[in-house]
Amino acid sequence: MIDSGSVDTATLDSIYRYPVKGLSPEGMDRVSLRAGLTLPEDRRYAIENGPSGFDPANPQSLPKIKFLMLMRNERLASLHTRYDATSHVLTIHHHGCELVRGDLDTAAGRAAIEDFFATTFAKELRGPPRLLSAAGHSFSDVARKVVSIINLSSVAELERLVGQDVNPLRFRANLYVSGWPAWHEFALVGSTLAIGEARLKVVKRIVRCAAVNVDPVTAVRDLELPHAMMRNYGHDDCGIYADVIADGDIAVGDTIRVLSSPA
Repeated sequence: MIDSGSVDTATLDSIYRYPVKGLSPEGMDRVSLRAGLTLPEDRRYAIENGPSGFDPANPQSLPKIKFLMLMRNERLASLHTRYDATSHVLTIHHHGCELVRGDLDTAAGRAAIEDFFATTFAKELRGPPRLLSAAGHSFSDVARKVVSIINLSSVAELERLVGQDVNPLRFRANLYVSGWPAWHEFALVGSTLAIGEARLKVVKRIVRCAAVNVDPVTAVRDLELPHAMMRNYGHDDCGIYADVIADGDIAVGDTIRVLSSPA
Protein backbone atom coordinates (compact mmCIF):
# COMPACT_ATOMS: atom_id res chain seq x y z
CA MET A 1 0.00 0.00 0.00
CA ILE A 2 2.86 2.41 0.75
CA ASP A 3 4.83 3.62 -2.25
CA SER A 4 8.42 3.70 -1.02
CA GLY A 5 9.86 4.74 -4.38
CA SER A 6 11.50 8.09 -5.04
CA VAL A 7 9.09 11.02 -5.49
CA ASP A 8 11.22 14.14 -5.35
CA THR A 9 8.63 16.88 -5.72
CA ALA A 10 5.00 17.69 -5.05
CA THR A 11 2.89 20.85 -4.80
CA LEU A 12 1.42 22.69 -1.83
CA ASP A 13 -2.26 22.71 -2.81
CA SER A 14 -3.75 24.62 0.15
CA ILE A 15 -3.01 25.97 3.63
CA TYR A 16 -5.38 26.10 6.61
CA ARG A 17 -5.28 27.18 10.22
CA TYR A 18 -7.84 26.44 12.95
CA PRO A 19 -7.85 29.34 15.43
CA VAL A 20 -10.38 27.66 17.76
CA LYS A 21 -10.15 23.92 18.28
CA GLY A 22 -13.17 22.21 16.73
CA LEU A 23 -14.36 25.26 14.80
CA SER A 24 -13.98 26.38 11.18
CA PRO A 25 -10.83 26.08 9.10
CA GLU A 26 -9.48 29.32 7.65
CA GLY A 27 -7.77 29.13 4.27
CA MET A 28 -4.54 31.08 3.76
CA ASP A 29 -2.64 31.97 0.59
CA ARG A 30 0.69 32.15 2.41
CA VAL A 31 2.08 31.93 5.92
CA SER A 32 5.38 32.38 7.75
CA LEU A 33 6.59 29.23 9.51
CA ARG A 34 8.91 29.44 12.50
CA ALA A 35 11.10 26.66 13.84
CA GLY A 36 9.56 24.75 16.71
CA LEU A 37 6.10 26.29 16.28
CA THR A 38 2.72 25.53 14.73
CA LEU A 39 1.16 27.74 12.08
CA PRO A 40 0.48 31.16 13.64
CA GLU A 41 -2.85 31.15 15.52
CA ASP A 42 -3.41 27.44 14.93
CA ARG A 43 -5.49 25.93 17.76
CA ARG A 44 -4.75 29.04 19.81
CA TYR A 45 -8.06 28.68 21.62
CA ALA A 46 -10.21 25.81 22.85
CA ILE A 47 -13.66 25.62 24.45
CA GLU A 48 -13.47 23.78 27.73
CA ASN A 49 -16.28 21.26 28.21
CA GLY A 50 -16.50 21.27 32.00
CA PRO A 51 -13.53 21.66 34.36
CA SER A 52 -10.35 20.47 32.63
CA GLY A 53 -7.63 21.53 35.06
CA PHE A 54 -5.96 23.66 32.37
CA ASP A 55 -3.63 26.24 33.89
CA PRO A 56 -2.83 29.21 31.60
CA ALA A 57 0.21 30.01 33.73
CA ASN A 58 1.57 26.50 33.16
CA PRO A 59 -0.12 25.22 29.99
CA GLN A 60 0.05 21.49 29.38
CA SER A 61 -1.37 19.28 26.66
CA LEU A 62 -4.72 17.75 27.63
CA PRO A 63 -6.84 15.01 26.00
CA LYS A 64 -9.27 16.39 23.43
CA ILE A 65 -12.17 14.93 25.42
CA LYS A 66 -11.71 17.91 27.76
CA PHE A 67 -12.95 20.27 25.04
CA LEU A 68 -15.84 20.68 22.64
CA MET A 69 -14.63 18.83 19.55
CA LEU A 70 -15.95 17.15 16.42
CA MET A 71 -15.35 13.59 17.60
CA ARG A 72 -18.36 13.96 19.93
CA ASN A 73 -19.90 17.34 19.07
CA GLU A 74 -20.48 17.15 15.32
CA ARG A 75 -22.88 20.13 15.43
CA LEU A 76 -19.80 22.33 15.65
CA ALA A 77 -19.33 21.75 11.92
CA SER A 78 -22.62 23.56 11.21
CA LEU A 79 -21.13 26.80 12.55
CA HIS A 80 -19.12 29.06 10.27
CA THR A 81 -16.54 31.00 12.26
CA ARG A 82 -13.96 33.65 11.43
CA TYR A 83 -11.17 34.89 13.65
CA ASP A 84 -9.37 38.19 13.01
CA ALA A 85 -5.85 37.86 14.36
CA THR A 86 -5.42 41.65 14.46
CA SER A 87 -8.59 42.58 16.34
CA HIS A 88 -8.89 39.20 18.12
CA VAL A 89 -12.59 39.14 17.24
CA LEU A 90 -14.27 35.76 16.72
CA THR A 91 -17.52 35.81 14.74
CA ILE A 92 -19.90 32.84 14.56
CA HIS A 93 -22.47 32.44 11.77
CA HIS A 94 -25.08 29.79 11.01
CA HIS A 95 -26.66 29.60 7.55
CA GLY A 96 -25.38 33.11 6.81
CA CYS A 97 -26.79 34.72 9.95
CA GLU A 98 -24.44 36.16 12.56
CA LEU A 99 -25.14 34.58 15.94
CA VAL A 100 -22.46 36.12 18.13
CA ARG A 101 -19.14 37.94 18.06
CA GLY A 102 -16.61 38.70 20.74
CA ASP A 103 -13.14 40.13 21.23
CA LEU A 104 -11.23 37.20 22.71
CA ASP A 105 -8.73 39.59 24.30
CA THR A 106 -11.45 40.99 26.59
CA ALA A 107 -13.44 39.42 29.41
CA ALA A 108 -16.69 40.69 27.89
CA GLY A 109 -15.87 39.23 24.47
CA ARG A 110 -14.94 35.83 25.88
CA ALA A 111 -18.10 35.85 28.01
CA ALA A 112 -20.24 36.47 24.91
CA ILE A 113 -18.75 33.43 23.18
CA GLU A 114 -19.01 31.30 26.32
CA ASP A 115 -22.66 32.27 26.82
CA PHE A 116 -23.42 31.27 23.23
CA PHE A 117 -22.00 27.78 23.73
CA ALA A 118 -23.61 27.45 27.16
CA THR A 119 -27.00 27.98 25.52
CA THR A 120 -26.53 26.29 22.15
CA PHE A 121 -24.69 23.19 23.39
CA ALA A 122 -26.32 22.89 26.81
CA LYS A 123 -27.19 19.18 26.43
CA GLU A 124 -23.62 18.31 25.43
CA LEU A 125 -21.81 20.10 28.25
CA ARG A 126 -20.34 18.60 31.41
CA GLY A 127 -20.03 22.02 33.01
CA PRO A 128 -19.82 25.71 32.10
CA PRO A 129 -17.94 26.19 28.80
CA ARG A 130 -14.85 28.34 29.13
CA LEU A 131 -12.73 29.80 26.34
CA LEU A 132 -9.14 28.79 27.06
CA SER A 133 -5.84 30.16 25.80
CA ALA A 134 -2.28 30.64 26.99
CA ALA A 135 0.70 32.45 25.52
CA GLY A 136 2.54 30.23 23.06
CA HIS A 137 0.23 27.26 23.61
CA SER A 138 -1.55 25.27 20.89
CA PHE A 139 -4.48 22.99 21.70
CA SER A 140 -3.32 20.38 19.22
CA ASP A 141 -4.18 16.71 19.64
CA VAL A 142 -0.46 16.06 20.22
CA ALA A 143 1.79 17.66 22.80
CA ARG A 144 4.55 18.76 20.43
CA LYS A 145 4.11 21.81 18.21
CA VAL A 146 3.66 20.32 14.75
CA VAL A 147 2.29 21.03 11.29
CA SER A 148 -0.16 18.45 9.92
CA ILE A 149 0.00 17.36 6.28
CA ILE A 150 -2.53 15.46 4.12
CA ASN A 151 -1.75 13.81 0.80
CA LEU A 152 -4.71 14.44 -1.52
CA SER A 153 -3.98 11.23 -3.45
CA SER A 154 -4.54 9.27 -0.24
CA VAL A 155 -7.90 10.99 0.20
CA ALA A 156 -8.79 10.00 -3.37
CA GLU A 157 -7.90 6.40 -2.51
CA LEU A 158 -10.23 6.58 0.49
CA GLU A 159 -13.00 7.79 -1.82
CA ARG A 160 -12.53 4.65 -3.89
CA LEU A 161 -12.52 2.54 -0.74
CA VAL A 162 -15.83 3.88 0.64
CA GLY A 163 -17.48 4.57 -2.71
CA GLN A 164 -18.33 8.22 -2.14
CA ASP A 165 -16.79 11.68 -2.00
CA VAL A 166 -14.52 12.41 0.96
CA ASN A 167 -14.00 16.11 1.61
CA PRO A 168 -10.28 16.54 2.48
CA LEU A 169 -11.25 19.10 5.13
CA ARG A 170 -12.56 16.22 7.24
CA PHE A 171 -8.92 15.72 8.23
CA ARG A 172 -8.44 19.31 9.51
CA ALA A 173 -4.85 19.48 8.29
CA ASN A 174 -2.65 22.54 7.91
CA LEU A 175 -1.11 21.63 4.55
CA TYR A 176 -2.70 19.70 1.68
CA VAL A 177 -0.32 18.25 -0.90
CA SER A 178 -0.84 17.09 -4.49
CA GLY A 179 1.63 15.09 -6.56
CA TRP A 180 2.56 12.27 -4.18
CA PRO A 181 1.20 8.78 -4.90
CA ALA A 182 -1.40 7.51 -2.47
CA TRP A 183 0.10 6.73 0.95
CA HIS A 184 3.59 7.85 -0.12
CA GLU A 185 3.59 10.21 2.87
CA PHE A 186 4.07 7.27 5.24
CA ALA A 187 7.41 6.51 3.59
CA LEU A 188 8.51 10.07 4.38
CA VAL A 189 8.58 9.70 8.18
CA GLY A 190 12.08 10.75 9.17
CA SER A 191 12.57 12.78 5.97
CA THR A 192 13.23 16.51 5.64
CA LEU A 193 10.96 18.51 3.34
CA ALA A 194 11.67 21.88 1.73
CA ILE A 195 8.79 24.28 1.07
CA GLY A 196 10.09 27.66 -0.01
CA GLU A 197 12.77 28.58 2.51
CA ALA A 198 11.10 26.58 5.28
CA ARG A 199 12.30 23.12 6.28
CA LEU A 200 10.13 20.51 7.97
CA LYS A 201 11.07 17.16 9.51
CA VAL A 202 8.37 14.51 9.19
CA VAL A 203 8.02 12.93 12.64
CA LYS A 204 5.03 10.57 12.68
CA ARG A 205 1.86 9.31 11.05
CA ILE A 206 -1.50 10.66 12.19
CA VAL A 207 -3.88 8.18 13.82
CA ARG A 208 -7.48 9.09 13.03
CA CYS A 209 -10.47 9.27 15.36
CA ALA A 210 -14.21 9.51 14.72
CA ALA A 211 -13.97 13.25 14.00
CA VAL A 212 -13.19 12.43 10.35
CA ASN A 213 -16.59 10.74 10.05
CA VAL A 214 -18.27 14.17 10.21
CA ASP A 215 -18.93 15.97 6.92
CA PRO A 216 -17.47 19.50 7.37
CA VAL A 217 -20.21 21.02 5.18
CA THR A 218 -23.38 19.24 6.34
CA ALA A 219 -22.27 18.46 9.93
CA VAL A 220 -23.67 14.94 9.41
CA ARG A 221 -21.79 11.93 10.75
CA ASP A 222 -22.07 9.96 7.52
CA LEU A 223 -18.95 7.77 7.25
CA GLU A 224 -16.97 5.22 9.25
CA LEU A 225 -13.52 6.05 7.89
CA PRO A 226 -11.29 4.75 10.72
CA HIS A 227 -13.16 1.44 10.74
CA ALA A 228 -12.98 1.16 6.95
CA MET A 229 -9.23 1.85 7.00
CA MET A 230 -8.62 -0.63 9.81
CA ARG A 231 -10.59 -3.36 8.03
CA ASN A 232 -8.87 -2.84 4.69
CA TYR A 233 -5.39 -1.57 5.60
CA GLY A 234 -4.79 -2.84 9.12
CA HIS A 235 -4.40 0.70 10.46
CA ASP A 236 -6.44 3.91 10.76
CA ASP A 237 -3.69 6.39 9.86
CA CYS A 238 -4.06 9.21 7.35
CA GLY A 239 -1.61 12.09 7.11
CA ILE A 240 1.67 12.99 8.78
CA TYR A 241 2.94 15.41 11.41
CA ALA A 242 6.08 17.47 10.80
CA ASP A 243 8.26 19.71 12.96
CA VAL A 244 9.28 23.05 11.47
CA ILE A 245 13.09 23.00 11.76
CA ALA A 246 13.97 26.13 9.72
CA ASP A 247 12.05 29.39 9.34
CA GLY A 248 10.53 30.38 6.04
CA ASP A 249 7.51 31.71 4.19
CA ILE A 250 5.39 29.21 2.30
CA ALA A 251 2.59 29.82 -0.23
CA VAL A 252 -0.06 27.89 -2.11
CA GLY A 253 1.53 26.55 -5.32
CA ASP A 254 4.98 26.13 -3.80
CA THR A 255 6.99 23.07 -4.78
CA ILE A 256 7.64 20.56 -1.99
CA ARG A 257 10.97 18.80 -2.26
CA VAL A 258 12.28 15.85 -0.27
CA LEU A 259 15.79 16.87 0.82
CA SER A 260 16.65 13.76 2.79
CA SER A 261 15.14 10.36 3.30
CA PRO A 262 14.97 8.34 6.50
CA ALA A 263 17.97 6.17 7.25
